[in-house]
Amino acid sequence: MADDLKNKLALLPASPGCYLFKQGEQILYVGKAVNLQNRVRSYFAANIPSPKVRALMARVDGLEVILAASELEALMLESNLIKLHRPYYNIKLTDDKNYPYIRITLNEPFPRLGVARRVEDDGAKYFGPYIGTGAIRQVMGLLRKAFPVRTCHLNLPLPRPQRPCLSYELGQCLGPCGEKCTQEEYRQVAEETVAFLKGRYRPVVEKLNRQMAQAALELQFERAAELRDAIRDVEGLMARQNAQQVVGVDQDVIAAAQDGLDAMAQVLLVRGGKMISAESFALPREGAEPLGEVVSAFIQQYYEGRQPPREVVAQAAADAEVLEAWLKDKRGDAFTLTLPRRGGKRQLVENALENARDALARRNARDQVVFERTIGASRELAAALILPEAPRRIEGFDISNTQGAQSVASMVVFVDGEPAKKEYRHFRIRTVEGIDDFASMNEVLERRLKRSLAGPEKPWPMPDLILVDGGPEQLASALEARDSLGLFVPMFGLAKRMEEIYLPNEGEPILLDRHSPALHLIQRIRDEAHRFAITHHRSLRSKATVRSRLEEVPGIGPARRRALLAAFRSIRGVKEQSVEELKKVKGMNREAAQRLYDALHNDPARGENQDA
Repeated sequence: MADDLKNKLALLPASPGCYLFKQGEQILYVGKAVNLQNRVRSYFAANIPSPKVRALMARVDGLEVILAASELEALMLESNLIKLHRPYYNIKLTDDKNYPYIRITLNEPFPRLGVARRVEDDGAKYFGPYIGTGAIRQVMGLLRKAFPVRTCHLNLPLPRPQRPCLSYELGQCLGPCGEKCTQEEYRQVAEETVAFLKGRYRPVVEKLNRQMAQAALELQFERAAELRDAIRDVEGLMARQNAQQVVGVDQDVIAAAQDGLDAMAQVLLVRGGKMISAESFALPREGAEPLGEVVSAFIQQYYEGRQPPREVVAQAAADAEVLEAWLKDKRGDAFTLTLPRRGGKRQLVENALENARDALARRNARDQVVFERTIGASRELAAALILPEAPRRIEGFDISNTQGAQSVASMVVFVDGEPAKKEYRHFRIRTVEGIDDFASMNEVLERRLKRSLAGPEKPWPMPDLILVDGGPEQLASALEARDSLGLFVPMFGLAKRMEEIYLPNEGEPILLDRHSPALHLIQRIRDEAHRFAITHHRSLRSKATVRSRLEEVPGIGPARRRALLAAFRSIRGVKEQSVEELKKVKGMNREAAQRLYDALHNDPARGENQDA
């Protein structure tokens, strides 16, 4: 797992929201969770039973999260993101027409409540969508308890009054069909219903609380319990649905979080009434500046190279009128800059602000993790090795060979705890015959340190600290090379068995805590030096094998060997050719091509037919 992905997993919030698994820039899967921390981490468990999830996680190398105000909002946001990106591993969701809406016919003298599967331009008000018929039944039940609005299909007013239905007797309708109320009284209740559905449900909760208290005073405990349950349902079900709005608006919602040092700006993109994306932007050194100025400056930079939508909803802004005029000019059409203080748009700003705070916290924690793994680890290592200051340039060395053949050494360089790969170097061992890692280490260290003592042409920087892969013997060989040049460069050895650190002239090794950042740093240097040496050694061995195989064939000299490898890239490529193809290579003839073909396909040294 990549370090960036590990850091993101470690910093996940325990909040509702959506998560996007990615491979590069491609979105593979979108999911929602009540608790992002628990849900996302479950995908990285050791044993995953689902083949589909195993296939997904084998490709994942990136993760993004978008916080939501509630589980319902997260679900609606998930739906929007899936429809927008169509991720490969998501089940295709049905269209919005299968999600029910609450419909209230305000265009009628006596409005009625109903359920609709699609939004139409018929003068009625639509609210939703709601996820599943169960949720909408609960909401409709609450509405009828709190607001006695009719659900029948009568064309009111009637020519003559009629006896009201059972809903009137149950207190779930004002009985306009029987002229039990005036049109003004009924219209007031209908308007209260609309206000409730728009999210202004606090007056309703207060009204239900008063009724519950009155029922309790009158010892109507069953009624009080029903009202208590109604209050709980109202507060649970009528959570603001910021991720989905019925009105098809295009908005960018912008907020910024500050921590005294840095700031983080967040942009929520709402298109066609649906929140489709969230972007965060780090603003270094803006953590203590006036919020309005920070947001205004960010808006100017953000829209410098792009066209704004119909409306930008911002947390704050300095010189709002000037900024609005500038954005309107960039859009070339009607435009509004809104700085809401309350209501649904303020809820959108609060959602953006919560995402900005989370992104800023994760960035700060990530920066802290990087610091602890690099500069912090170097400082801790200096304390463990009793160095006067933290080493900036640390070099690691390793030896690799096969029974003494093709012996090579690697030098890797870490600067401020990070690999500086452009400064990595390989060494071919020149003076040592056979297997002698100690003498090889001595040769390599002497050659390397001499490069720092070279003339002004191309000297190598002198290291602050040298890590030798091995125990006291390897360290002693390296120290001998250093001392022969009259230098003093701190050195230590790292043995693999117990991760012991050996210091010059110290009999007992040092053992660091296995969770220590300093130990993790030197393990990374040691492992990188080993990888770099092994990779180079394998490359040399492979080239030598190819050369030796071709040299064994009579009539294939250096010129023909070079021409064959230039034409077919490898011994396998040569072997895959027919005699006719081999004959076409520059310098080859039929006789040489036939000998080469026979040698590669019937190798007696292997005792097998290589075509089998």
